[in-house]
Amino acid sequence: MSQPDEIIRIAAKGDGVTSDGRHFAFSAPGDRVLADGTLELGPRHATPPCRHFGTCGGCQLQQLDEPTLTEFVASRVANAASGQGLEPERITPPHLSPPRTRRRTTLHAQRVGGRIAIGFREMGSHRIVDMHECHVLAPELFAQVAPLRRMLAAQPGKLAVEVDMALSEQGVDLGLKGLKVEGLAATEALLDYARRQSLARITLNQGYGPEGAWEPEPVTVRLGGVPVSLPPGAFLQATRDGEEALVAAAREWLAGASTIADLFSGLGTFAFALVGPGTKVLAAEAAREAHLACRMAAGRAQVPIHALHRDLFRNPLQPDELNRFAAVLLDPPRAGAREQVGYIAQSTVDRVVYISCNPSSWARDAGLLVAGGYRLAELRPIGQFRWSTHVELASLFVRS
Repeated sequence: MSQPDEIIRIAAKGDGVTSDGRHFAFSAPGDRVLADGTLELGPRHATPPCRHFGTCGGCQLQQLDEPTLTEFVASRVANAASGQGLEPERITPPHLSPPRTRRRTTLHAQRVGGRIAIGFREMGSHRIVDMHECHVLAPELFAQVAPLRRMLAAQPGKLAVEVDMALSEQGVDLGLKGLKVEGLAATEALLDYARRQSLARITLNQGYGPEGAWEPEPVTVRLGGVPVSLPPGAFLQATRDGEEALVAAAREWLAGASTIADLFSGLGTFAFALVGPGTKVLAAEAAREAHLACRMAAGRAQVPIHALHRDLFRNPLQPDELNRFAAVLLDPPRAGAREQVGYIAQSTVDRVVYISCNPSSWARDAGLLVAGGYRLAELRPIGQFRWSTHVELASLFVRS
């Protein structure tokens, strides 16, 4: 009788893989595949904490114990590097965000059979998993789900709403896309809801872009100790601790740099953390609202940040512009920044810190830097999206 095959690793999309290449969802290394295709669970298989796991598309890896989850995050980054022939001089142990720390999310709400379902979508489906618990969202965000379900249930007609939530200094910032609020009574009911829930802001998008409906005081986030306006839908790092881990890496690696170009700077997450006595920062960003928020906050705080409104995909900084800086930090979208990185590789900049939310596009771009004369000095894997296959990283490149 043949021996049961064993799960030996977790693939990039979260499936367990056997030695002969078969894939099994929701398995862990050490699980054994029996003759009938069922799994005999091994010692590294954890009991998923959430009742929705296996259906909800928000998590893919709750079946892994903590050491195996940590190993997955580390291997995603290491494999991306080795796949491009990159050899980091140092890889640090991964940082994993704890449960219930996610401070921003997008949920979906829809009327289904006379009731409101609100939550993430099912895996590989447009169906919504009606959320009754969540082990990744910050408690302040999850606490809004049940009241929001009741509020939406009182709305007339068909309903399909996209729900954006983020934690600001003033509380929960709520954005609703697709909800029609017409007439005085409906508007007053929405404002009463905002008051009862002590929301920082409600923004409605009824087909013409986000419009503020409730904001008793300006909504801000604190970056590098500086309060910065938070435009509706603006990018925030997924968790505070993840942001702190990324910022700590940048501060350590760029200590002593007198001039830093922060590219794809957003609201200024890194710019405000890096600026200081003896350090000036250029913050280049294409999104107008984020750029203006950064510029105004820098002006109020009287710190030497020059905010530049510039689309670095269409108009990347050229080598002669980059050569004015002692260091460059970039944190591009998931697609990476191939053209901008190509110009950095042609520059004389000594140190480059590359923050990435996509190890694959990062590895492609990192290859350009190495080919241009940089060495990959350090890699730090970051798992802000706990129990997800979404992995981030910080990396340091130094001119040889």
